[in-house]
Amino acid sequence: MVSWIGECIFYELFLLGFCGVLEPGKEYQEKNRLKKVIQFIPHLKEMKVNAVYLGPVFESTYHGYDTIDYFKIDKRLGTNEDFKELCDKLHDNDIKIVIDGVFNHVGRDFFAFKDLQENRDKSRYCSWFVNLNFNGNTPENDGFYYEPWNRCFDLVKLNVWNEEVCEYLFKALDFWVDEFKIDGVRIDAADSIDFSFFKKLRNHINYKKEDLWLMGEVIHGDYSRWANDEMLHTTTNYECYKGLYSSHNDRNYFEIAHSFRRQFEKGGIYEKLCLYNFVDNHDVNRLASVIKNPEHIYNIYTLLYTMPGIPSIYYGSEYGIKAIKGKNTDLPLRPELNIDTLKDGNKKLFKLICDLGEIRSKSQAIRHGTYSPIIIRNEQFVFLRKFKEQEIYVALNLDDKNVDINYNFSFHKAIDLLSGKEISIDGNISIEPYGALIISKDNSI
Repeated sequence: MVSWIGECIFYELFLLGFCGVLEPGKEYQEKNRLKKVIQFIPHLKEMKVNAVYLGPVFESTYHGYDTIDYFKIDKRLGTNEDFKELCDKLHDNDIKIVIDGVFNHVGRDFFAFKDLQENRDKSRYCSWFVNLNFNGNTPENDGFYYEPWNRCFDLVKLNVWNEEVCEYLFKALDFWVDEFKIDGVRIDAADSIDFSFFKKLRNHINYKKEDLWLMGEVIHGDYSRWANDEMLHTTTNYECYKGLYSSHNDRNYFEIAHSFRRQFEKGGIYEKLCLYNFVDNHDVNRLASVIKNPEHIYNIYTLLYTMPGIPSIYYGSEYGIKAIKGKNTDLPLRPELNIDTLKDGNKKLFKLICDLGEIRSKSQAIRHGTYSPIIIRNEQFVFLRKFKEQEIYVALNLDDKNVDINYNFSFHKAIDLLSGKEISIDGNISIEPYGALIISKDNSI
């Protein structure tokens, strides 16, 4: 595992949306819009964020994943020099940088595909693409067929079995490492890419930059098929993403507790992995729009920050903004936002996220400790994170009534790290309605 990743609290910025340049068909004046991110740095630090996932960044035609040029920042955001200034500022503030690696497919304006359109079967780039058929056609009426990603014909699938394609993509990755000193790559649509590509990629970075973090976007399946010593370092944790909100909507902590046990308990299938955890992102509805009871949002974020793995906040969700997908579009999930607008949101949630960031950044047990379930009920959940002699108990109640929990704790007096108050423990703790406790023996977390 890359040594620095376990220390991180991530913040995801969908740059094209955040900077307000996603309106379909609109021509945007070229200027440095990345200064907006630089102005956002104090906000990140207030939340104790020390890593950002910036996506997507390669020059594209529209939504960012239809890549035109792997060696240029999207011109709607600024220039390569502007992006270098941003990276320098982030690194000066001890914030790691992870960018989107869109290696599964390209846009129709990508140079090799343009050559294919012009020269058809005489193009030297025929072998760069998957399932070409010059006797077929597509909805784009090219007069030939190619394999798209997920039936989206604006995204042309690359042939990563082709060594020339791999060399081209690795050269592009080297460019972003050398020029901008990026710290990691989130590989888009990793579950659509052949495993052989990831083995070649891992071998490449082992020589280029061994501590470059590789995280794959994987929706379903056994994450260890992608994340292991030969391939990626980790993947997205969609299993727990679903369980975090649905266990609250169904008033059933057994659901998320089952996932935690399966994944993280001693002998769990991902005990050795540091998975990328989230409650929403640029592809799914905002958490505040999917929970049935708005009061449950606080316990969901408490779980996100105290469960094993890496927590990630999607921009704006720290203030509980709402959004659901539109018909055949993700645009509502990727809005333009300003910090002044955000401050009109859920201030209680933002304070909680700041407090959780402070607690997590100070606690070895929460960042690196083992996971053990203590009490699991439909509406209450208590678990232990332990690192060496440090023990942190997390206790949650999703009921609308005060609840007493009986358990023989190893100490009689403790601190609730969320409130900072001393609490008495004599075989019993009390949790407020919709409340949570993060219990430590003392303040030396």
